[in-house]
Amino acid sequence: MHDQATDPPLQKSENPFQKKITPQKRQDAVVSTVLRMATYFILICAAFIFLDIIRKGAPVVFQTEFPFVNTKFFTDSPETLMTFETEDGTFYKMDFSDYSQWKRDNPEGRIVEEHSHAYSGGGIFGPLVGTALLTIICIIVALFVGLTTAVYLNEYSSKGRFMDMVRLAIMNLAGVPSIVFGLFGLGLFCFVAPVITGEPQERSILNIPLFGGNFLAFQGWGTSMIAGGFTLAVMILPVIIAACEESLKAIPMGFREASLALGATKWQSISKSVLPYAFPGMLTASILGITRVAGETAPIMFTAALAHKDKLPWQDTDSIGGFFSQSVQAMPYHIYTVAARIPQSEYTKPMQFGSVFVFMVLVMCFAALSIFMRINYRKRVKW
Repeated sequence: MHDQATDPPLQKSENPFQKKITPQKRQDAVVSTVLRMATYFILICAAFIFLDIIRKGAPVVFQTEFPFVNTKFFTDSPETLMTFETEDGTFYKMDFSDYSQWKRDNPEGRIVEEHSHAYSGGGIFGPLVGTALLTIICIIVALFVGLTTAVYLNEYSSKGRFMDMVRLAIMNLAGVPSIVFGLFGLGLFCFVAPVITGEPQERSILNIPLFGGNFLAFQGWGTSMIAGGFTLAVMILPVIIAACEESLKAIPMGFREASLALGATKWQSISKSVLPYAFPGMLTASILGITRVAGETAPIMFTAALAHKDKLPWQDTDSIGGFFSQSVQAMPYHIYTVAARIPQSEYTKPMQFGSVFVFMVLVMCFAALSIFMRINYRKRVKW
């Protein structure tokens, strides 16, 4: 008779579907956790910065009474903010223009204590206008040159060492610091660029006689919005060229071959069978690139921007040439001025955070516009 008590215990069979933890999987989990925590840390830092700007800047832009927006902040140019106390103990805070009017209306008023805060009064209308003009010039120059260069490099140029060097140079230029482009623009556009004039300046390095007693003088455009716009365009060209060329490369060669097989010319194939499908990616890259240069300070600080300007560009000239030859205010340089170049106090903070808040919203709107246009255009053009 078999004695069951003496039988060895049955061993539990291993589940072949059970997930095994190996050293490689454990290492992968650790790396994944580190990367996840780093991403969360960056997001938390960015959220803290954005929320701090919103908390301090939104009250400057918005108000509790109708029309719920501080229109004066958007319609006035920066001014000096005056704070003073009269003999009867009344404290006043007003812009310099209002302060001058107050003194005319109150000649008997005796001021006991007075303080001035440069660029901390008024609004940001002048910097907004200057930023818009610089961006428009940059768009016209950079988009035309960048798109045509990308089309040539991808569709017309032959493969070889020289073209590889050109592409390498473009990629290297994309990593050059903005201050280097600012110095480049200062030397080229402000002091060397050609201009047609009847009276060349002494600094002109070369004068070529033209008809009507005019000269093509290589004397530069001076510190002006056109010099700043061209400098920003040169700065963003490498990014636009590289992004547009990658968008063109993503289009299958079959599109081009099918168009050529139907008897189309080279340009007809590019314009009808390639560009429409590459346009969404090219558009997104271009808008994001332009958004980046709109926030640059160093290039416009050397070539175009002023900390203060009494008149708007169209109020100080009666000709197109005079219009583009003027210096302008710009939001990045204005923010840099009120944040770093004037004494800080509680009266300068509203202008600082209000300007940063408005500029941050503008950049976010540009980014959202690029995404919206890309999605909307891709819905209409599918392949």
